Parts: sequence; structure tokens; C-alpha cells
Amino acid sequence: MCCICDCDTASEGKRMWWFNRKGASGFSSSSTAEQVTQGIDGTSLTAIVTGASSGIGTETARVLALRGVHVVMGVRNMAAGSEVKEAIVKENPSAKLSAMELDLSSMASVRKFAADFKSLGLPLNLLINNAGVMATPFMLSKDKIELQFATNHIGHFLLTNLLLDTMKRTARESKKEGRIVNVSSRRHKFSYPEGIRFDKINDQSGYNCLSAYGQSKLANVLHANELARRLKEDRVEITANSLHPGAIATNLFRHHSFISGLLGLLGKYVIKNVRQGAATTCYVALHPQVKGISGLYFADCDIAQPSSQAANTELAKKLWDFSFGFN
Repeated sequence: MCCICDCDTASEGKRMWWFNRKGASGFSSSSTAEQVTQGIDGTSLTAIVTGASSGIGTETARVLALRGVHVVMGVRNMAAGSEVKEAIVKENPSAKLSAMELDLSSMASVRKFAADFKSLGLPLNLLINNAGVMATPFMLSKDKIELQFATNHIGHFLLTNLLLDTMKRTARESKKEGRIVNVSSRRHKFSYPEGIRFDKINDQSGYNCLSAYGQSKLANVLHANELARRLKEDRVEITANSLHPGAIATNLFRHHSFISGLLGLLGKYVIKNVRQGAATTCYVALHPQVKGISGLYFADCDIAQPSSQAANTELAKKLWDFSFGFN
């Protein structure tokens, strides 16, 4: 477990100067999720945030709830989810929060979550595909898919497809733009050489934990891009974008003790805390500057340049068809 998910006030002043350089949005690397959503009223919106029981998922849920959004937290560990919910409500008694069990590595769990959500009869304006695992040793999911690809991409791909009709109906009836946000990573630029190893997803002999993570994060960007293209074709008022939250010390690094130790020594000076790490997610989900923008990749609350593989429309289409094969 990494030990520096937050920073104290004194260390904030020691951050490198470039952390405060503002981009076109008016925000910078050091902007927090609260700052980028200041003054935004989300009281009429309902959101699902996956992986909301820890890290930037928790902060995303907290800040969306602070802005009035009804947040449904998709969590693998219900006990941890309940603790997070109680902590947020204690700080903000008017917060509208629900916790529902969701294991993105299991398609059965994804299907049950989607069915249970739809049975509630709630609208759905925002889908934040945030949950993820990073650089795990080689292992297969319950559905016999390499775990990082299964959790980070296939589970979210299926969840999005299962909830898309609900989002379309909500957008049509509410006349409010729906937004789908895939939390990717800069690591998408460091996948395997071929990008997506379609014929070797479960190949243990060629497995590299960081390249496999990069592959799953590349899939997040490609998924958002192809989804955006399809939504535009259907003339549906729903956008789909992907983003890099920034280098953040969270429990994603739990499989790498050396990295965790290094971050413990240097992290507060060179990487984001969780409040800053959730900023781009909350910006893309709520900010009026992003209205009508779809199929783009963001970093530090600004449009950023993804890898050439991530911009490959044919690769995105191939991944879409490939992913349907698992569903």
C-alpha cells in the first residue's frame, strides 16, 4: 500500500513551479477536483463511479456529491464502500450516495450490477469508468481473461454497453448532455509494440506486467474514441472521452514495493495528491467547457495528445469488435 495519497499544506509550497502553470482551461496540474468544479450545480444529475472505495474514485465520488450529484458507487468491497459512504455523508450530510457491489473482473458481477441499477428506475447522466488494477503478476479473471485487460477494459466495455440505453433515455428525457468518462493513463503510450495483442491477450510467456497495463489503458482510450464516433453517428447527446489523471500515489502500486518506497520518499514533491488526481475526471464529467466535446483525451484539465496507436480509428474498430466477443 502506498502511503502518500495526500499532501499537507507545507509540502504544497515546495511543489515544482510547473505544477501551477495554467493551460487553456484556466486550470493547472495542481488544481484540485473541488477547484475545477467550483460553482457548478449538479443537483439534477445521477452518476455511476466505478472503483469509488479508494483513491481518486473516492475523491471523485466525494466531489460530485458535494456538487449535488446523486452518486452510485460501484465497489468490489462493500464494507470499504460503506465506510467511504459514511465518511462522505459525515462531512456532507446532504450528499446523495449509494453503494452497490461491482467486480469489474467478473462479467457476471457487471451484468448483475447493471440489472440491479436499472431496477432502481434511476436516470443516468454520467458514467465514470474509473476502477482499475495496475501491473499485476500474470493471472486470469474468473472469465479466463488476463486480469488487467479484463478489469480495466472488458468489464467497463460491458458495463457501458449495458447502461447505454438508460443513458440515451436520460439524455432524451432530461434534455441534458450525458457524459461517459474513461480514466486511462499516460501509460497507454507504452503498450506492447503492436498496441493490442489480439491473438495473445492470455499469453503468459510474453507477459510484461507494465506493458499489459499500458495495453489495457490504450484500450480505454480506443474504447472512448470508437464510442464517441458511434454516438455521433446516432445523433445521441452523449459524449465519451478519456483522460490521464496524472502520476498519483495510490494503492495501484501495491504490487511494486520498490516503487511504493520511492514514492514514499519523493512523492509529495513530484506527483499529485488524490485531490489533484481526481481533478481532470471531475472537470471532464461536469465542467461546461467540455460540453459537446467528444472522442478526445485529456490531461491536467486540458485536451492532450494521445499516442498514435490511440488515434488509430481502425484499431479502435477492431478492438470494439474483439471486445464484443467476450460479452
